[in-house]
Amino acid sequence: MADTPTTGNTAAAGPSDALRLRAEDGEDLAVISACLQDALVPVRDLAYDRDGRTFILVANRFRWEARPDDARAYERVLCGVAFDAIDGVAYRGFRRNEEDRILALLAIRARGTTPDLTIDLEFAAGATIRLSAAAINCRVRDFGEPWPTSWQPGHETGAPE
Repeated sequence: MADTPTTGNTAAAGPSDALRLRAEDGEDLAVISACLQDALVPVRDLAYDRDGRTFILVANRFRWEARPDDARAYERVLCGVAFDAIDGVAYRGFRRNEEDRILALLAIRARGTTPDLTIDLEFAAGATIRLSAAAINCRVRDFGEPWPTSWQPGHETGAPE
């Protein structure tokens, strides 16, 4: 996995703080999944290039690695995600024509092995994108300047009663 380190508590994030990762196996993909947890993905920003065998999306990523201090709020940044060697895409729990819908990414998981490898992008409310893949080949890169947000995503930590 190749990445550009982030610096955490800087006064303002810049190009050197941009996340840049590549996944070639399940362990790498788990790191990318953690970095993209709680990303907001507009349905209109999903695309599958069948001829190029590439699935791409643009996410509004919460910068978990950038911890706020007294001078800075939490941050979000635009992030491009590309999966190569994709043979097919299936959508469940939403329609592609719901262009104004925003999906909240929970996890990215690889299942099976080639030739039956799938990569599931799991979103809140039961929405899923399943990629049929020849291999795990994912690239992630932040672009643009981060912007402040006062909202930090929260998750249930206790066991259900």
